[in-house]
Amino acid sequence: MKKTEEITSFFYSQYFAEGLRITMGTIIPVVICAFFGEFKTGTLISLGALIVGLSDTPGAPRHRKFGMVYCTILGAVTIAITALCNSSLILMTTVIATLAFLFSMLAVFNARAATIGTMCLLVMLINVDGRYGAAQEFIYLLYFLIGAAWYMIISFSIMQVRPYRLAQQELSETILQVAEYLRLKANFYDTKVDVDENYIKLIESQIAVNSHQENLRDILFRSKRSIKDTTKEGRFLSLIFNDVIDLFEQSMTTHYDYDKVRINYGPSGILDDIKAVILKATHELDNIAYKINANRVPKPIYDLEAEIDKLRVSVDEFDKSSEQSAIPLKKILINIRSITKHIRDIYNYGQFKAVHVEKEEIQHSRKFLRNEALNWEKFRDNLSLNSSNFRHALRMSIMLSGTYLTLNLLHYPKFGTYWILLTILVILKPGFGLTKERNVQRLIGTVIGGIIGGIVLVTIPDLTARFIILIIFFLIAYSLFRVNYIMAVIFMTPYVLIMLSFTGVNTLEMAQERILDTFLGGSLAFLSSYIIFPNWESFQIRASIRSLLIANYHYLAQAIRILSDDMDDITSYKLARKEVYIASANMGSTFQRLLTEPKWRQNVTKEVNRFVILNHVFSSYTATLLTHLQDADNHHFNNAHLRQLYKALGNLEKTIISVSTDEDSFFQPFKGMERLETQETDSEDARLITEQLQFLLKISADLQKITTELANKSEDFERIKLPANGEIV
Repeated sequence: MKKTEEITSFFYSQYFAEGLRITMGTIIPVVICAFFGEFKTGTLISLGALIVGLSDTPGAPRHRKFGMVYCTILGAVTIAITALCNSSLILMTTVIATLAFLFSMLAVFNARAATIGTMCLLVMLINVDGRYGAAQEFIYLLYFLIGAAWYMIISFSIMQVRPYRLAQQELSETILQVAEYLRLKANFYDTKVDVDENYIKLIESQIAVNSHQENLRDILFRSKRSIKDTTKEGRFLSLIFNDVIDLFEQSMTTHYDYDKVRINYGPSGILDDIKAVILKATHELDNIAYKINANRVPKPIYDLEAEIDKLRVSVDEFDKSSEQSAIPLKKILINIRSITKHIRDIYNYGQFKAVHVEKEEIQHSRKFLRNEALNWEKFRDNLSLNSSNFRHALRMSIMLSGTYLTLNLLHYPKFGTYWILLTILVILKPGFGLTKERNVQRLIGTVIGGIIGGIVLVTIPDLTARFIILIIFFLIAYSLFRVNYIMAVIFMTPYVLIMLSFTGVNTLEMAQERILDTFLGGSLAFLSSYIIFPNWESFQIRASIRSLLIANYHYLAQAIRILSDDMDDITSYKLARKEVYIASANMGSTFQRLLTEPKWRQNVTKEVNRFVILNHVFSSYTATLLTHLQDADNHHFNNAHLRQLYKALGNLEKTIISVSTDEDSFFQPFKGMERLETQETDSEDARLITEQLQFLLKISADLQKITTELANKSEDFERIKLPANGEIV
């Protein structure tokens, strides 16, 4: 049943909607022009629609509109420049080198700017064949502008008619990712699952959760209509999102020493009951996500309160019959109950209940948004070999211009030159690992797609049937483009071959040539990532480590603010939490890319792996402590606890300073209260806080130790090497 819902949900998803939007924008001009006998004109118009459509990535409506306009303007300028310079090989080589560098450097601003830069490079490559005169090239420029305008009319119209649709789709995807994260948390209570392997999967899942949360935050809170409109839909989408964020944090607080938990409670069988209840909660989240995506009212499928009551009875029976303390089990039960409360609230929002509910994050939404202004100082600051974007831009410039010049001097076929350059553009990425992955995917997808295209062309001679298949392949390819790249290439290749068959070329021979060109382009891109300004992840580790340590420092410091009653609003606490999520996701991504690099580059993999896991445990225990402080009376927290808290912060502070350089932004340690007025207590809550702080203190010391080990092995730390005892230089 779940598989059926997943498939159905895909057809309601933003990915299918995006593929359908691009297909409409691209195919309709071809059909209309072909009807009047102007098939070539239709393809030229559709090219403009395709380029702008691919730049129309999810985000706030305002950013999408400006992105499409900028893409159209820059694409038109690119066509004009190539039209003027096509007659000279040297001049065109210089233009390719310059534009490739500038457009690749747009990645320093944000992902949307990077996509626009890639689309402009694609336009440039399409127009470098030099077969047409300047007058004809400018006619093609007019067709490009018509196609771009046509697609923008479609996209703007959909945004106007269905302003909340993209937010619904992204919210659904976010909830599904949180459910997957919670499923992995449930695995910690399964004694058959390896704890360390599950941590790695958990960190990968956290990266996905963070990505979708950031996208949804932009879509919701950059649109005034979503949070200020008189209609309920935008308001409730924001409320649901806020509860999903809180639910995600609550799932992080269900964190303990799982090896110890398994030893103490595994034989009783109660851990299996805990896992079963958590899995039912994930099924509820899946159900909510599917229903929101389908624009239907979600309704509960389980009575989670009854399930939790059964679990509570089991915990009480264990507490009476066992000598083991049941406090950790009771805390787990409280956390699960909090998670189910958020799920219940989300169901109420989905049914448009509790209209009076206010969420502070909505009122202060602007503080949670990333600044995406085109800061040219940022561009200037990245003009250095220390910048991965600068290295990538130089590599792209050298490879595209050098390959173009070489192939032209060798009189390589024009279309083959274009295909090799296109392969380099698509495969060559800032990091070695992603370049390697894209290379394999592109080659496999092209071979399989070429075979499928050949079969279609041999077995289906009817042109109408071929055109219908072309539309289907096109729709599938661009629906899967951001979900599964290899499948997108598999469907994209036969689409290209079928389209070429309408021009009368020998498509089977063309398929063989395209596979060869793809192999050549992929090989060149792969080799360049080795030898032309290589960008190894070991060069980026120090900055990622420092950012994550600072984020965890500020997050733990919120405990002192809570104790000193300095929490006028919850916004600063949530901002600190958000920074931890972002820094953790960035560090996790760095580690994933490190694993894809050559073995001889992976000299610090073991240490980075340990650092990532320790930081995840640290932030989870911090979340547990902060939740406990917010929910309980502070009289359980005494001066001994405060001293431990400052010691943990001190360990983090020393580690942060030890990995800092003169170029880094200044780190300001937290200064707060020195003493508490509360008396020492020996309550269960006080003992639990003591255990949590002791564990945080231990992990902070371990972080300092593992960072020292990293510094002694990584090239990225050469300027700030630490002595063996870990003291600050």
